[in-house]
Amino acid sequence: MKSITDLAFDNQFAQLNDCFYTKQPPTPLTNPHLVSANESVANLLGFELTTSKDTDSLVSIGSGQKVWPAAEPLAMVYSGHQFGVYNPQLGDGRGLLLGEICTTNGDKWDLHLKGSGITPYSRQGDGRAVLRSTIREYLCSEAMHHLGIPTTRALCIVGSNEPVYRETVETAATLIRVAKTHLRFGSFEFFYYTRQHKALKELIDFAIEQYYPSLLGSQDQYEEFYRQTVIKTGQLIAYWQAFGFAHGVMNTDNMSLLGDTFDYGPFGFMDDYDQGFICNHSDHSGRYAFNQQPSISYWNCACLGQVLVPFIKPDTIKQLLSEFEKAFIHKYADLMRQKLGLLELTESDQELVQQLFTLMQKNSVDYTLFFRQLCDFIPNQQNSSIRDLFIDRDGFDNWAKQYSQRLAQQADSQTNRSQQMKSVNPKYILRNYLAQQAIDKATKQQDFSEVNQLLNLLKKPFAEQPDREHYAKPP
Repeated sequence: MKSITDLAFDNQFAQLNDCFYTKQPPTPLTNPHLVSANESVANLLGFELTTSKDTDSLVSIGSGQKVWPAAEPLAMVYSGHQFGVYNPQLGDGRGLLLGEICTTNGDKWDLHLKGSGITPYSRQGDGRAVLRSTIREYLCSEAMHHLGIPTTRALCIVGSNEPVYRETVETAATLIRVAKTHLRFGSFEFFYYTRQHKALKELIDFAIEQYYPSLLGSQDQYEEFYRQTVIKTGQLIAYWQAFGFAHGVMNTDNMSLLGDTFDYGPFGFMDDYDQGFICNHSDHSGRYAFNQQPSISYWNCACLGQVLVPFIKPDTIKQLLSEFEKAFIHKYADLMRQKLGLLELTESDQELVQQLFTLMQKNSVDYTLFFRQLCDFIPNQQNSSIRDLFIDRDGFDNWAKQYSQRLAQQADSQTNRSQQMKSVNPKYILRNYLAQQAIDKATKQQDFSEVNQLLNLLKKPFAEQPDREHYAKPP
């Protein structure tokens, strides 16, 4: 494998017209130190971190003190709908796209330095990220990846003693984010609403060439480009709903063109099941509550459709937008089928799931814990460990009877069903209290051991890991 300094860059976005970005170097962190390095992401990119020289190079690059010789750091311009209101000027206010690399197996990845200093799009901000938020994104993006949920990932966190002023004084940190693309719905909205249709076409053509090359030049390339985006977005939200994940800030500038979980802010995995779960304390109206995520992402896809009106007929856009519901429902039904250990879906399964969620809501049952314990459900038995999660024991007994009858309709051994269910129902997720414990150690004691402990734990969310049993406990 190569060393970190030998990555092969192919900066296609930087070759576009400069209306899409502002090129500038990062502002270096002072007195940087390594908080954590993700070796599996390093390997994904084609290099290893085996020596202190490799680590030193990572800190130098991650802190912004050095850049790769072939990198072309730039801040991307975009706009977006924030809480339903269009904001005409956003952009990379605290991060830089360092460049795009090609791995030996042909994969292409964007490398983005988050917390790299002030850019023309900082809007009175300081351009910095704080250690607290970088730890949360670093851990959650890796947790999501190993749960099988489409997501960006992160290579490393570099910390500093440089003060940053938020609600309190915190310390600065940077994160190298790795993604298939950093194009957002808002990237296209900017050029539509500023009436730069020539630039908009250039950006769409670029996206098709980079991510859907087989479509390039075809008669329906714009229609298919939009359809693919709508489908991938619908499938992504199905994953979020099935795993109890709330994003918190589903603005159009936080929606990835390729349907990856993007821009981790005030996210949260549900503890007790609550269909109206709100993880963002700034979301006073509940616009981005857990049960609103499907409709909001549909709305976001409609915003992207509006951008494509110069290239696609409105009636066709409306027709293509209907693909969202199909993609979401199909993926969500399949994921819930697997979580319940069902071999195929029947007409009554939707009602079975709805009755379960109503019961879980009423009894404030821990979402992840319930589904993990359900893996060991024995039909027509008391199942005390599961039953005891419910205050309404009779309500659970009634549901369990229906579930037992449903399982009796399929030819599958209990052992096989249990193994299959444990491969899709995680034992370990990034609960907020676990993230906070790691943050407290890191910020108050300069002890990063818990960050790395959680990183390793979350790489095997479905495994038992007996020596880490305490990490599976609810708060």
